[in-house]
This record gives sequence, C-alpha cells and structure tokens, in this order.
Amino acid sequence: MTRWWATASLLAITIPVLSQTVPGQPPINRLAPYVPSPQNVVEKMLEAARLKAGETVYDLGSGDGRVLITAAQRFGARAVGVEISPKEVKASRERIQQLKLDDRIQVIEGDLLTADFSGADVVTIYLLTTSNELLRPALEKKLKPGARVVSHDYQIRGWTPVAVEKIEAHRRVHQLYVYEIGKK
Repeated sequence: MTRWWATASLLAITIPVLSQTVPGQPPINRLAPYVPSPQNVVEKMLEAARLKAGETVYDLGSGDGRVLITAAQRFGARAVGVEISPKEVKASRERIQQLKLDDRIQVIEGDLLTADFSGADVVTIYLLTTSNELLRPALEKKLKPGARVVSHDYQIRGWTPVAVEKIEAHRRVHQLYVYEIGKK
C-alpha cells in the first residue's frame, strides 16, 4: 500500500509546477499540491521561528489559514496569507471572520511569487524544493535582515539553515528548516 506522502514525494520529483484547470477560467498554477500541515507541525514552525507578539508572519500558500490563525491566537502576531486558490481564500476568510480575527489576519488571493511580503518578520512555506528555488530570489530581495523563514519538509537550496527541527505527526517525521536573512 502506498502512503500519501510517498505519492507526494513522487510528485515533488516529477512535477515542479502543478496546474489546476476550472472550466471557463484560466488555469491556476500551483507550486505544490495542497497538503495541510498538521496542527502540531504548525505550532512547531512558529515556535522554531521564534515568533513574538506584535510581529508579522506571512504564510505563502496559506491554504485553509491554520498557520495564520495559530499565529494570531497563540502567539499574538499579525498574519498575512497569500493563496492562489479562490476556494481556499474564501474558506479561510470565512473561518477567520467566524473567529473574529479579521482585525489581525489578512488573506490575499494571488501568486506568492509576485506578492509583496517585505513587511514580514517571519515567512512560513510548505512548498516543493523546486518551488522554493523559484521563490528564493524574491525572499532574498524583499526580506529585511533578521527576518526568519521556516520551510516545512523542503530545503531552500543555496541557503544554510540556522536550525533544523524534527517533529512527528501522522506516523512520520516532519523536518522544519529555519533560515535567518543575513545569517550565513
């Protein structure tokens, strides 16, 4: 029996950019399949980033908004999500409004490769390694020294992590790569 993560790993090797087609609409280019991070992994990502109250976290490819919600509720941070899927944007905005967090969380419908995340203290990503390579120049250009980037499971080639954290969830070990802009 093939596990879902083995299939996702195969996709990571063979498909650098996925395209979703909706009849009558232009295709949506995705940099990774939509796989939500387990909640304990989300919490560990934000802890590993040393997220503090009042800081701003950007979740690039924010999906259902769980990173944004956790950052606001548990860490007292401001949060901005960038998500290309209109369906996920709508669902996460509705959830954020239900939780009365819309004064601290914003969800932008758009392409994370062209988004302005220069105001980020922390950036979280769960993309493929090839997608991280596409994103890397924007991270280097837009982020201020001291900003932290946490990548779930996939490294950013050419960067050296300041920490690598491991956490178990759903019967497998997840790796978190923590980078700091300006740190070699």
